Amino acid sequence: MDNTAQRRQPGGTEGRLISPQDVYLFREGTHFEAYNMLGARPVFNSTGQIDGYYFALWAPGAVRVSVVGDWNGWKPGTDVMTAIDDSGIWELYIDGIGVGWTYKYAIETAKGDVIFKADPYARFAQLRPETASRTWHDDYKWHDGVYRIKHSKTPYNEPMVIYELHLGSWVRTPEGNMLSYRDIADKLAHYAKDNGYTHVELLPIAEHPYDGSWGYQVTGFYAPTSRYGTPEDFKYFVDTLHGSGIGVLMDWVPAHFGKDAHGLACFDGTPLYEAPGEQAHQKQWGTLKFDYSKREVQSFLISNAMYWLDEFHLDGLRTDAVSCMLYLDYGADGGNWTPNEKGGRENLAAVDFIKRLNTAVYERFPSAVMIAEESSDYPMTTAPVHSGGLGFGFKWNMGWMNDTLKYMETDPLFRSGNHNLMTFSMMYAFNENYILPISHDECVHGKKTLLDKMYGDYWQKFASLKAYLGYMFGHPGKKLLFMGTELGQFMEWRYYEDVEWELLRYETHRGVYMFLRALIGLYRESPALWELDNSWDGFQWCNPDDAAASVFTFIRKSSSQQLLIAVNMTPVERYDYWVGVPEASSWTLALSSDDRIYGGSGFEAVSEADTDEYEVAGHKNRLRLNLPGLSVLIYKRDTDPA
Repeated sequence: MDNTAQRRQPGGTEGRLISPQDVYLFREGTHFEAYNMLGARPVFNSTGQIDGYYFALWAPGAVRVSVVGDWNGWKPGTDVMTAIDDSGIWELYIDGIGVGWTYKYAIETAKGDVIFKADPYARFAQLRPETASRTWHDDYKWHDGVYRIKHSKTPYNEPMVIYELHLGSWVRTPEGNMLSYRDIADKLAHYAKDNGYTHVELLPIAEHPYDGSWGYQVTGFYAPTSRYGTPEDFKYFVDTLHGSGIGVLMDWVPAHFGKDAHGLACFDGTPLYEAPGEQAHQKQWGTLKFDYSKREVQSFLISNAMYWLDEFHLDGLRTDAVSCMLYLDYGADGGNWTPNEKGGRENLAAVDFIKRLNTAVYERFPSAVMIAEESSDYPMTTAPVHSGGLGFGFKWNMGWMNDTLKYMETDPLFRSGNHNLMTFSMMYAFNENYILPISHDECVHGKKTLLDKMYGDYWQKFASLKAYLGYMFGHPGKKLLFMGTELGQFMEWRYYEDVEWELLRYETHRGVYMFLRALIGLYRESPALWELDNSWDGFQWCNPDDAAASVFTFIRKSSSQQLLIAVNMTPVERYDYWVGVPEASSWTLALSSDDRIYGGSGFEAVSEADTDEYEVAGHKNRLRLNLPGLSVLIYKRDTDPA
């Protein structure tokens, strides 16, 4: 690599790539493509070759800023940047810089210290443990035009099954090494398509120093982590998934950032990106919270969301830790926090930021899937901004997850007293556009895997897991499952090991895998399970109150179809179990979790059932079913009812 370079310092506006309008929008918090303004941008000559790079940085508290790298021996004061008026933005063009060169900013603070910082807008970074930024440019040619046309609307009334995974531990080499974006792409595309998933959701892949943070302590918000390759390699990954019809979502972390010395913390010698004083500290996670009252920080974050959707064609973002953003006392544990100007606990600046974010995203990307991981009951999270909402497309239903898992951990002898844990979610099921999440957070830190959460002996755990999954897919809301759940893993997720694929050799684990494949297939081909997902028009209880038997029966509906779901949550077989339905009708068994091919007992369920006129649970007609222990049965209503 030729590490010779020549600096060129613009005089006045000569050579400047940042316009007064750029500066104005950035300072107003409305520059939503700040990644095309700040950072290291290539400058091309008349033949289309890169002559050098133009560097621009926001550091209003700095006294002097230099660009340092191998070409100048990392010596501050050699390539000194020029301040653009009083904007806090510094700039410098350097001839001879090529793609992939490492650099940092040497910032002289008001206290006279010199600190070395990675570029907040860098598009590529050194592989950990190294911390420098790298210049980048690629001319990747996309092939996903047909996919993007086909998926031009947010899938509110479409099937949605999300496979959440951590790229570094989904599949590894026989030697235990991580695969690259390109090596994973074809394997994951085939696996997701073959198993019926509509989307994959990646744990954060923005650059982060510590593997054990799983990507949630970000230092390079604009750089796909170099653990798996280059930004161009990540584009290939997304393109390949799109080629198989699979959407790509990413966990995005605008609530907080790492304290690493080369990152955003005290960036120019002042708390530039973080909130002031004690309000900055997220003590639970050892990170710093953003200061949303600064318009430049809003430009940084909204532009970052736009960048992933624009540059990498992502289908959407799952916004991490929204509650941490919304509440000033979140994580304070009774400690110091300052109420807002109205005396409340809401972070009004964060609320304003979230509304600006979602408004901007949906104006430019109407098909985006913007998801809130929000654990409180903050109202109207998925309502449009113009109606007073936060403007997200979907929200994780954390209440459903917590209640139902608590129920499944309960001894069936005592489930009758906890019956409402399974039914309470229907009291608010249509308040938001929900996703039902069984995520990575539910299988770490001693919480046990989904299979191991199930109460009972070995057989009962597997039967209960299948019954629970059937209940989940029958319940209104989109679906999300973390990798390994489909195998019935007993071992909690470990970020340094891959999924236990060898479990597929065992009948009970393969039974879970095959049942989930069949369940997802039935879900995707059944409009009754997703067409009216956000309305009582698509759901009707047969009997929500049979606590004594711990049985749940309900009907899912669309304009063309009805399905009946019967879930028996005790290990007791129920013969001649009468289910009330509103109309005279005939029903045919579509799926039984107790089928022998899924590792079940092979209990002979009723394959076809006709109603007779007899009132049960307030319905004028009834069906006679036989319910296997710890099972789910799904029936389709015949199109021409008897």
